[in-house]
Amino acid sequence: MLDPKTVLPLLVSLFSSASFGFSAEVPEEEPVPAPEKPAKCWEISGPNEIRLLWKEEGVLPYEDNIEMSGKRVSGIISYSIDEEGKVSIEREIFFPQLHEFKSDEDSWFHDYRAYLQDTYGDELLPKLYVDEVEFVPGALEDVVINGVLNIHHAPSKSGLQLSRAFFPSMDERRFVEQWTLRNTTEETVKIQSGNSALRLEDFGARGKFSRLVTSNVPETLSLEAGESTVFSFDISARMEGEEWPASSSKDELGKRKKFLGQMSGSLQLETPDPVLNTLFEFSKIRASESIFESDLGLIHSPGGGRYYVGIWANDQAEYINPFFAYLGYDVGNKSAMNCFRAFAKEMNPEYEPLRYSFEIEGLVKPFPKDRGDAAMIAYGAAHYALALGDKEIAQELWPLIDWCLEYCHRMLTEEGVVASESDEMEGRIETGTANLSTSSLYYGALEHAADLSKELGHDPAEADLFQQRMKKLSAAIESYFGAEVEGLNTYKYYKEHRYLRHWICLPLVVGLHDRKEDTIKGLFEGLWSDNGVHVEKNSANEKVTRIFWDRGTLYALRGTLAAGATEQSLEKLSQFSNKRLLGDRVPYVVEAYPEGDMAHLSAESALYCRVYIEGLFGLQPTGLRSFAVTPRLPEGWNSMSLKGIQAFGEDFDLVVSRKGDGTLNVTVGKGDKVLQSVQLEEGGTGDFSF
Repeated sequence: MLDPKTVLPLLVSLFSSASFGFSAEVPEEEPVPAPEKPAKCWEISGPNEIRLLWKEEGVLPYEDNIEMSGKRVSGIISYSIDEEGKVSIEREIFFPQLHEFKSDEDSWFHDYRAYLQDTYGDELLPKLYVDEVEFVPGALEDVVINGVLNIHHAPSKSGLQLSRAFFPSMDERRFVEQWTLRNTTEETVKIQSGNSALRLEDFGARGKFSRLVTSNVPETLSLEAGESTVFSFDISARMEGEEWPASSSKDELGKRKKFLGQMSGSLQLETPDPVLNTLFEFSKIRASESIFESDLGLIHSPGGGRYYVGIWANDQAEYINPFFAYLGYDVGNKSAMNCFRAFAKEMNPEYEPLRYSFEIEGLVKPFPKDRGDAAMIAYGAAHYALALGDKEIAQELWPLIDWCLEYCHRMLTEEGVVASESDEMEGRIETGTANLSTSSLYYGALEHAADLSKELGHDPAEADLFQQRMKKLSAAIESYFGAEVEGLNTYKYYKEHRYLRHWICLPLVVGLHDRKEDTIKGLFEGLWSDNGVHVEKNSANEKVTRIFWDRGTLYALRGTLAAGATEQSLEKLSQFSNKRLLGDRVPYVVEAYPEGDMAHLSAESALYCRVYIEGLFGLQPTGLRSFAVTPRLPEGWNSMSLKGIQAFGEDFDLVVSRKGDGTLNVTVGKGDKVLQSVQLEEGGTGDFSF
């Protein structure tokens, strides 16, 4: 049983009201920066695995966290290691479908973050005793991340050695901490245990629900010399009428490994750089695990401790859904279609703005703001429809795409660019009345829609109209946004803007390259830092100058590669990837800083993968069964490949290699079978069809 002296303060903590806040402004208080760490705190230790270099000078003390998710649970596991190697863990566990009531002191915004959540410290761990002395895990021996967080301890004074594995259940309301305890002595060790169960009951929007913090360690056990035992420490929940999760931790770990196997088995990046390959593999995991059951069906959500069982026009429709068309993950494709179907229900004959999100399963009132969401949705949905290669799905998505394009057309200003109240940053930074992002995305959407219209057998006049609008929009973007900014012939973000902004990369992404040289210079010299592209620098507002959002960096790298800046882009991509995979905030790309304190938002990991798909390999869909490739093979590489691409209704490999005469050989095939092959000059484009 738990000690009442421990339980009472804990219960007060568990039932105290959470504080929820939201501001469209730059946060006033920033996290205090941690002491400077070595550039490399981790190493690649095996296939899809990294290990903490904790013995290296300057690495300890070390602290970080990692988010891992299943369909009914998400956990942010924070681990800290002091200079003596002592490990402390905090487990922030979210049950996204269980919606809490707010307290008298909570703000109105609580309704938008009403997930059952709490933080569970080491005081809840089961207590083990050997010879009437409490077992204390030994100092750190190893930390390994491979889709599971593994923490290994040195033997304790009693000779017991503990290894812990942290992972979510893939389909239950349960987060698992699996313990493996090994007797390293030459004698039998007898163990007693206690402190193994705590049950909490709550009421919320869907009635009564319960949480159980428990361990299945037996009250007494004996371990022979060299023998091991496995048990688990679980945090689980259920709604009234449900059964508690009953599967073993071994079964849950098996499900997690099956998911990880699915991720590693398709869309495999092969380059000479193991850091790029490994971060690509990790990114597939984070991008795909954050899919939750909801009233809207299976939906992808950003996570990060703030965004669950909800969808957004940017994160889901624009960022991640097109990625799922290449990955071949059935759950991901279901989530993509549920996202698009939710937005399709919002179409209206008056062409009023679509809501930009469905938070808390769509149960809360949407915010009335046009962030350019129609352009985001059209760009993502048209790309997804083409790349997936399923005509029936493309026909289902067409009305949504067409509505969004018409909405954007109706929002054109006298100058011919698209008006919107904001962009995806929702007013955190000024965007004027018409911004470069919305018009660029509309341009990209028109291009994909023209191709899709032809594929669906529509009247040729429709595709012609889209192409005419593209031509006019290209000229309008040049005349309205094209400008000298900070001495560079690039783009201003909105009419009155005076500084470089990260989204100057978007014209490059959608194929507008007239100002590419100075735009690339602005991104890689004017805005670049150790954490990639900053939102804006040289601003009179010092707080704005500090801000970076990884999505800007990832779009920038994709755009500069597409524009042909291969060597510069590879240098920056390598620097950025090393920091995110092997630095002091690992193992995924992040949302932002200071907002969210570099949370592991999921869709950003999809954007990392798209740097390669659409940037390095230059893969662009041109039809339901066709695509173009403009590969950017770096000078020091002889070959690169994407294997197991699940797109255009096929499963295929894309291999790029350099021939002796300097030309590129691009093949599409499967295994040893070559289906199509083309020879290209550097910068050339090859067309493929099935």
